[in-house]
Amino acid sequence: MLAVAPVLDHLDRDFDGAVDRLCDLLRIRSVSTDFTYKDETRSAAQWLADQLTGMGFEASLRETPGHPMVVAHHPGPPGATGPHLLYYGHYDVQPPEPLELWNSPPFEPTIVDAKHGKRVVARGAVDDKGQVMTFIEAFRAWHAVHGTMPARITVLLEGEEETGSPNLVPFLEANREELGADICVVTDTNSWNIDTPAITYMLRGMLYLEVTLHGPSHDLHSGLYGGGVLNPINALTRVLAQIHDDQGRVQFPGFYDDVTPLSEAEREQWRGLGFDEDGFLAGVGLKTPRGEEGWSTLERVWARPTCDINGIWGGYTGAGSKTVIPARASAKFSCRLVAGQDPKKILAGIRAFLDARTPADCRWDVTTFGNSPAIKVPADSPHLKKAMAGLADIYGKPPVLIGSGGSIPVVGYIQRILGFDSILVGFGLDDDLIHSPNEKFELACYRNGMRSHAAILARMAEG
Repeated sequence: MLAVAPVLDHLDRDFDGAVDRLCDLLRIRSVSTDFTYKDETRSAAQWLADQLTGMGFEASLRETPGHPMVVAHHPGPPGATGPHLLYYGHYDVQPPEPLELWNSPPFEPTIVDAKHGKRVVARGAVDDKGQVMTFIEAFRAWHAVHGTMPARITVLLEGEEETGSPNLVPFLEANREELGADICVVTDTNSWNIDTPAITYMLRGMLYLEVTLHGPSHDLHSGLYGGGVLNPINALTRVLAQIHDDQGRVQFPGFYDDVTPLSEAEREQWRGLGFDEDGFLAGVGLKTPRGEEGWSTLERVWARPTCDINGIWGGYTGAGSKTVIPARASAKFSCRLVAGQDPKKILAGIRAFLDARTPADCRWDVTTFGNSPAIKVPADSPHLKKAMAGLADIYGKPPVLIGSGGSIPVVGYIQRILGFDSILVGFGLDDDLIHSPNEKFELACYRNGMRSHAAILARMAEG
């Protein structure tokens, strides 16, 4: 059994070097949504592949119709019999605009003093370059101390996560055998706070739609036709207003049929987290919680399905006046789904809901932009327990198990296509300004992340 203590010591001694390497990666403008940065995005992939090669991995870039994947393999120690681990992350970043809101250039990483010590400010600092580097640096330390990894490891890094991962599913399907493992480790989530580690064991899924209600054959003069014909905007808003009842429950047929209920033990644990509801609301300028009655705010956000209208338009919306009754009106809305719900079944219920409310002489167009199922990792998973033990080794206390209202589609794809679960262990904080100007990563979180991944590897290797 390879000892982890000298690996942790090496990480501590080399911390300044690890920060320098993170800054080197952050300087590469790997903005996947803008092909102006195509060459630099590829450079980020190559930089990571080179780092892994230097640690004894067999690493290469794999071409896709878009940006390349980085795939790397390490056989582990001779005769390795423990679990085979797949590590997933992404090396692309969001566009930096609006540039004028940054306190320093977004691709010139800056170390600044803050309440938790020092932090690095740059685009991609926490999403996801800093988090990826937590396990890369753990690998580096294992290689430096022992000349090998403690377990069999595969690494998959993609360059299109910020564009919706258009080539990920085909890549997983085409490389199912090569990417096979026992568990996936995803580092793209948060700690509970800077002193308390967390494992996200449930993620909501999502179904995202655009609906258009078509009425008259063309836009009409509201003076000549107003009061005599149907107005699609009026009709659409009446239909959308029926999505929720007075208790905040979604009215699509069958919407709650397959929802996996929370256990009382889960509800009790979440009540013990000390969630600051007032602070949560005040952070967005509100005071009053809203949503489905009978559930706490955490339960609504983490474990209850929802439907929210994300945009609505029709007719004339430009400057000045133009009095028309429009030919059509449209809306975008998203359903966040929970464990047990099938996006296809929910879509069928939405169609039935709309069809039952179609005004005379009208028709609907429904476009689906994406769907992914919710994920819930069993709390008694042996891999989850080992990850929890590794975190406790570093923090001196057990991690909390939390949910997330957001969606990470890759977790569902890995489960569906590759056939195994993921453990989501991340080291970001709620105030890291992901996707916003002045994105940052606390160096204390970076250090804890590296040490935690080293310890989790040691625990996983126990078999």
